Amino acid sequence: MKTNIPKLDTSKIVQVRLKETQYYMEEHPKKQIVLHHTVSNGNAKNVLSCWASTPAKVGTAFIIDREGVIHQCFSSKHWAHHLGTKSKMNKQLNQESIGIELCSWGPLARKENPMLKGSPKFFSSTGTEIPKQEVVKLEKPFRGHLYFQEYTSSQLKSLQILVNYICETYNIPKTYNTDMWEYSGMAMNGNPGIYTHVSYRKDKSDCFPQIELIKTIQNLI
Repeated sequence: MKTNIPKLDTSKIVQVRLKETQYYMEEHPKKQIVLHHTVSNGNAKNVLSCWASTPAKVGTAFIIDREGVIHQCFSSKHWAHHLGTKSKMNKQLNQESIGIELCSWGPLARKENPMLKGSPKFFSSTGTEIPKQEVVKLEKPFRGHLYFQEYTSSQLKSLQILVNYICETYNIPKTYNTDMWEYSGMAMNGNPGIYTHVSYRKDKSDCFPQIELIKTIQNLI
């Protein structure tokens, strides 16, 4: 039985457009959705500014901040590089996929306070301290990391609505791919579906298999 997913209200999408010189205004068939996280704070405009600071045509069509606000950088019909694979199909994979970034610091380092036993602190790769209530501890390490900053419930709600809309717009299957959390031959071969950046690269950890994210995707159908 299909979950009753609200329709996407496109009027609430915040337009934070990249310059036309920083993505490709070319239309290609869309077969895949690829989920990323930013490894940054919750400010989507900062992510866009980082992409805009270089002439490289790198970015994703959408960014979802930690409050669940969807930001659009360019039309989902167009494309930019967001996978960075070494495959001969790299260009085609980027052309035929729609990237979505979730604002999150991603993997975290745990540091013990020698003065306060049992009171560890958690830090991002840039040294930003993350509140304990935002830390997810996995049952086993994922891509070498045990702790991650959570994807918020607001983000996941917006993600589900957006992914559902994209799937229906471009006829992309909503089936949950269990191998999306590891290097995936299906993803690399261009098979239609929903994947994560780790599906294409063994050196990435976005997105991580937070149980709420898994359920968000599973409940698309």
